[in-house]
Amino acid sequence: MRILVVEDEERLCQLIRRSLDEFGHAVDATLTGEEALNLAYGTEYDAIVLDVILPGIDGLEVCRSLRNRNVQARIVLLTARDTVEHRVEGLDSGADDYLTKPFAVAELLARLRALERRPPQSLNPVLRVNDLELDPRTLEVRKNGEERRLTNKEFRILEYLMRNPNQVLTRTMIAEHVWDYDFPNVTNVIDVHIRALRRKLDGEEAGRQIQTVRGVGYRLVENGN
Repeated sequence: MRILVVEDEERLCQLIRRSLDEFGHAVDATLTGEEALNLAYGTEYDAIVLDVILPGIDGLEVCRSLRNRNVQARIVLLTARDTVEHRVEGLDSGADDYLTKPFAVAELLARLRALERRPPQSLNPVLRVNDLELDPRTLEVRKNGEERRLTNKEFRILEYLMRNPNQVLTRTMIAEHVWDYDFPNVTNVIDVHIRALRRKLDGEEAGRQIQTVRGVGYRLVENGN
């Protein structure tokens, strides 16, 4: 893989760079967010290892800027901050994964291998399934051209379903994708959000699209299937 490492601690930056290089990756490295943007705009990277705390432009702003420019590299954030809020903020900025310092380089390599196995997917497309339209860039949802106002969690559940039409998604899969941490009463929480989502997408009609797979989870059925 062609990888960009962005880390302002020079010793750690060089350690990551050498480790990735030893495993056969082509690696560029920089200490600042500004230089990271310059490199990423001009070079097609497969992955970017990005520290959150950077001088000048921080890692979250770098991540958002890259996604706004439709840079499709996988992004792994590095940070010493490990609260749920910080993790959610990082993932919502467009990152694919999140690694807390201190970390083992072997774990970083494993995360990068896992991201490499994911099928390629265009960033920020307008998703369309049946009469539903969802835009991840503007957070707008429309049904038959009419806007539907959703909460953040409802939006993310619907986006997950629309990215995986006709596939059965378990409640645990939905919880891990939308909340990104473990919490009690998974079944109840997911079911409550699905019911609210169905109501906002026109009640019973939406219920025929977002189907319950009894004892397992849910699927969004595409017309013709």
